[in-house]
Amino acid sequence: MAFRLPPLNTLRIFDAAARHRSFKLAAEELHLTASAVSHGIQTLESWLGAELFRRNVRGLALTPEGESYAPRIGHALNMLAEATERLPGRRATGSLSVSIAPAFARRWLLPRLSRFTEQFPDTHIAIDTSMQVASLDDFDVAIRASPTKGSGNKWVRLVQEELVPVCSPSLKSELGPLTKVELLARAPLIRVTGASTDWEQWLDATATEPPPNLAGGLRVDAITLAADAAMHGLGIALGRRPLVDADLESGRLVCAIDQAAPSGLWYWMVTKDASFDRPEIKLFRNWIVSELQARH
Repeated sequence: MAFRLPPLNTLRIFDAAARHRSFKLAAEELHLTASAVSHGIQTLESWLGAELFRRNVRGLALTPEGESYAPRIGHALNMLAEATERLPGRRATGSLSVSIAPAFARRWLLPRLSRFTEQFPDTHIAIDTSMQVASLDDFDVAIRASPTKGSGNKWVRLVQEELVPVCSPSLKSELGPLTKVELLARAPLIRVTGASTDWEQWLDATATEPPPNLAGGLRVDAITLAADAAMHGLGIALGRRPLVDADLESGRLVCAIDQAAPSGLWYWMVTKDASFDRPEIKLFRNWIVSELQARH
């Protein structure tokens, strides 16, 4: 059966413009110029013999014909994309957009990402670390820290976060061989204001007597700053593994006390059900799991 279809690229342009109600935003999504989007819409309207958009004082609006056409085209494009992603044996040759917390991106992913790109040069990664709530309509994969998995989508548990006291090698050498109680009593403790009970949680989990200087020491507003401060010899911070793994491996940080306690959080990889088996996502998920397992 022969199908008489308009050019596929004009349908993609129409779908983006209809969702955004904007040629400019459609152009940004598709990495085109606004004039290319406008030309694509004109080509499609000429092919169909119907007007799809009208400009008014509020901007761009769909005509009744456009309103009827848009959801059907969106559904058809989604079906084509899903069929392509589910094709058995398809080789990973595309791109992958990842929404990820800044600390995990900076402390864990970036120090290791070259190993992924060397293994899979045909898969291109785009990383977004904005703190806004991410939608999987905008990203292929999200990596999040949470006590439990959320509802909907596919949640794969990656690793449990652990708290471990860390400091600079020079501070550890300066303090010398001490018991953990003596060490915590003599060294400044670095605290994160947004995680103010971390030290109490670690002390309780490891059955360690609280030091007299527990309330003192440097205070910072981010866990990445706490690790940086520890590197500069400003005291002992509670590092969060796996975030400080690369720093421990390189020797920038050392374990002040070799006792870890669970933070109560797990790291999860979240994807849509329909894209869970997409080759690029499978490669990335398997690679991260392998890297995290190698740390033990």
